[in-house]
Amino acid sequence: MENTKELRTWLDAFGLGHPLVIAGPCSAETEEQVLKIAHELKDTDATVLRAGIWKPRTRPGNFEGVGALGLKWLQKAKQETGMLIATEVANKDHVQLALEHDVDILWIGARTTVSPFIVQEIADALEGTDKIVLVKNPVNPDLPLWLGAIERLYAKNIKKLGVIHRGFSTYEKTRYRNNPEWQIPIELQNRFPDLPLICDPSHIAGRRDIIFDICQTALDLNFDGLMVETHYDPDNAWSDASQQITPKTLVQMMVDLKVRKATDTEADYRNALNTLRTQIDVVDHQLIEMLGKRMKIADAIGELKKDKNVAILQTRRWNEILGKMILEGQDKGLSEEFVLKMFKAIHQESINHQEKIINS
Repeated sequence: MENTKELRTWLDAFGLGHPLVIAGPCSAETEEQVLKIAHELKDTDATVLRAGIWKPRTRPGNFEGVGALGLKWLQKAKQETGMLIATEVANKDHVQLALEHDVDILWIGARTTVSPFIVQEIADALEGTDKIVLVKNPVNPDLPLWLGAIERLYAKNIKKLGVIHRGFSTYEKTRYRNNPEWQIPIELQNRFPDLPLICDPSHIAGRRDIIFDICQTALDLNFDGLMVETHYDPDNAWSDASQQITPKTLVQMMVDLKVRKATDTEADYRNALNTLRTQIDVVDHQLIEMLGKRMKIADAIGELKKDKNVAILQTRRWNEILGKMILEGQDKGLSEEFVLKMFKAIHQESINHQEKIINS
């Protein structure tokens, strides 16, 4: 698959003066609930009503969706409000039912994207469709797997494609439900700049109080749209209650969000930007030089440990370094999350150097 301007055709056809907004409840619960939310969203920036019909739960026993019955509710909402409708499909049977009920946008969820077999089954069922098909990133941070799902669909002559960034699962506890790992959608955007990129802040956040900040970050990174879970009574939602916001909150959020220009052609801006980028290049070079020097010291430590037959990993020393660097990082305006990631990477590289020396 090659990047072409045609990848954006379906999005450009909407003629929106703002980012694409897909909004609606995590799960369709009742016909009354779906219709009420749809009518509260119809005169907002939301173009598409979303609702989960089949819910792939992590563990059995939780609410797993109302099933095909909910598709009729979405259809009715479409008829009454004129909004497009969207839902998640996880196998070929879901695809068939969604097409029978004239669902406009189908998305493939994160748990499905991880399986090339299931993605291929869905691609086969959708071959040649003119529906819009969006692919969420896999649960694990694997860009080739994400791209592979898109390529399987593209190979089946499905042209209205896009991707949804919903963050990545991690064993470690962070402020997010799913770590955004922004570098991964940025890399995807670098490879396919015309492939529509949508952010799902609800699943990244896992809690409503940081949804706005995630949306703003996404817009700052030139994302094309947002998929936001909305419910008129989020605290009593049947699934993912803590990450849903009300339609009223969504309206205010879209007012407060700042949409950045892609660039600015004024000479003063270009000159100032080039000066700052040159400064960045200089500092980046210094960083590489300093890291190289650090690894030479790690090599010397490896030689000493080899000579004295001492274990490579010294946990107490490592914890001391980490604690000290987190505090120093805070003084420099660096987040704890960033400092942890950076020094874990440095520490692993140091271990690799020492292992190479000890085993030589």
